[in-house]
Amino acid sequence: MRVYEKRLDIERDVADLHKQNKSIGFVPTMGALHHGHLALVQKAIDQNQVVIVSIFVNPTQFNNSEDLVNYPRTLDSDVVLLSNLSKAIIVFAPKPEEIYGSKNNSLKYDFNGLEHEMEGRFRPGHFDGVGTVLKHLFTIVSPTKAYFGEKDFQQLQIVKKLVEIEKMSVKIIGCPIYREDSGLALSSRNKRLNKKQLQESPLIYKTLKQVKNDFGTKSVIDLIDWVSEQFKSNETLELEYFEIAKVSNLKSIKRKRKNTKYRAFIAVFAGEVRLIDNIALN
Repeated sequence: MRVYEKRLDIERDVADLHKQNKSIGFVPTMGALHHGHLALVQKAIDQNQVVIVSIFVNPTQFNNSEDLVNYPRTLDSDVVLLSNLSKAIIVFAPKPEEIYGSKNNSLKYDFNGLEHEMEGRFRPGHFDGVGTVLKHLFTIVSPTKAYFGEKDFQQLQIVKKLVEIEKMSVKIIGCPIYREDSGLALSSRNKRLNKKQLQESPLIYKTLKQVKNDFGTKSVIDLIDWVSEQFKSNETLELEYFEIAKVSNLKSIKRKRKNTKYRAFIAVFAGEVRLIDNIALN
C-alpha cells in the first residue's frame, strides 16, 4: 500500500493515472476509521479503477480548539484497516502545511444559505473550513467520484454546492448511514464515549425512528416538543438541537406541506462528545 505525505508526490502520480485514463474514486476522511468509512471505500473500489483515501484532521473546520486536540489520530491502524480491504488503495496523509502552506486560513464561501442552517448556526466557520479543505483535496487528487456518508447530510449538500461553485468535474456520491447494532450512527467520536454514554446514546436513533413513524399524524411543533421531553429526562445526553427541515434547502419548518421532502436532524452532547444524526421522514 502506498502512503503519501507530500502533495507534489501524489500530484505527480495522479497525473500519470489520468494519462492512463484511470477512473479515480476518492474518500476524504479525518482518520480514526470505522466500518462506515470502510463502506464508503468499498463502494469506491466497486465503481473505480483506482481508490485514494485521504487521512487528514483538518484544523480549519474545528471551531472548538479542544475538539481538535482531542480528535483521535490513528494513522497506523487506519492503514491496516484499509489494506485489509485492498492493498491497491492509495493513502494521502499530509501535514497541514502540505495543504495550506504556512497559514491555516479558510476561504469564505456562500453556499446559498445552506451554511447558515443547523450545524452552521452552532459551529461558526465550520463549513468554510470544510469547503476550503475539499477544494484543496479535490485539486490535488483530481477524482472522478468522491464519496460521503449521509450522517453528515448537511455537509453532503454543501459539498455538492461547492463543486458547482468551483466548477469541478468530480461527481459527489452520497452513501447511507452505517450504524452500530444499537442504532448509533458510526462516528470517529464514538471512541471517546464512556460505557454509560455508549449505553444511553442509542436513544438518539430511537427518537429519530419514532419521529419518522409519527411524522404523518403529528404536527411538527408536537414532534419538536416530544423530542425535547425525551432528552430532558436523560441525565447522560444533552440535546443541542432537533429540527425538521426541507431537503431542498435545509430550512427548518414549523408546518408540513404536500409534495415536499423532509428530513429530521439532531445534535446531542454526551459529556464533551458531540453526536449528530438524521433521518429521511418521507
